[in-house]
Amino acid sequence: MRFFTGFGLSGISVTSMVLCIEWVDIKHRTAVCILMSLDWTSGAALLPLVTYFVNDWRYLIAIATAPLPLAMICWWWLPESARWLISNGKVNSAHFHLSKCAKVNGREQFMADIKPEILSKAILVENENRKYSYLDLVRTPRMRRLALLTGVMWFGLTCIYYGITFNITGFGVNIYLKAFVFFTLSKIGRRWNDTGMLFLTGLCIFCNMFVPQDKRPFRTALGALGKMFAEASFATVFLHTTELYPTVMRQNGLGYCSFIGHIGVSVSPLIILLEEVWGHLPSTIFSLMAVAAGLSASFLPETHNIRLLETIEDVEHTRKRSISASDEKFQS
Repeated sequence: MRFFTGFGLSGISVTSMVLCIEWVDIKHRTAVCILMSLDWTSGAALLPLVTYFVNDWRYLIAIATAPLPLAMICWWWLPESARWLISNGKVNSAHFHLSKCAKVNGREQFMADIKPEILSKAILVENENRKYSYLDLVRTPRMRRLALLTGVMWFGLTCIYYGITFNITGFGVNIYLKAFVFFTLSKIGRRWNDTGMLFLTGLCIFCNMFVPQDKRPFRTALGALGKMFAEASFATVFLHTTELYPTVMRQNGLGYCSFIGHIGVSVSPLIILLEEVWGHLPSTIFSLMAVAAGLSASFLPETHNIRLLETIEDVEHTRKRSISASDEKFQS
């Protein structure tokens, strides 16, 4: 059931994360992302409890998907990203939404000094009339490299996460581990968090291969720990991926990664069936996937405390994106 509802929730998660990243300033980006990821954690913790009282799978699916209509209704009140609006030449709409934000934050005077025409200069636009598609993910060299590395990372992470889930159920991520991830994201950045969590997940799966079958509590503990690291990695991977793609391709980029991730989910049960060939074959494959995903993450650029890319040209030229005084003033 979680497999099917995940497809519906993934679309909401992707769009929510894009809007979150593009509206939140650099200083609070990490905190907001981690808080958003706790929704998934809370749902994963509540699902076994609901399942205990609701045994019929039809009623269970109905209850699990009941919040989705409310989520869809809420979209009417969510404004388009100001970055996206400016990048598409809709500076008047961007100015309107930014003025509303300034009013909520008590910064009306700040926006009063900024006219719509000034916003058009704040974000470089390649071509206001250009329509971007998924083909733009592979048109240029650095975009192809980015799509390949993030695709491998997402495929590996989702495959091993659901591989563990299908064997060990009922374990949500430890909330204290999420707090630890929040701390490390601020200290060592996104790239090494991605890499470290994926390697630790692979290590747990690998070590589990050498625990005797009669030591079931130890095998369950290692599997649950591996799942915790994998789910903690999800929070970092979502944030890192969203920050890697430029504004004009951010929705497409994260949508592509989510699609690749669902392929990993689909492949995961097939890998588990390989235990009929050799008992340790699925664990070996999942361990190698974790290593491959971790290596892919290590080759991605760091995005901690840097400005978001706006255009494909920014990706190709990898211009310096550190926070300047003017950027910090504008994003605050």
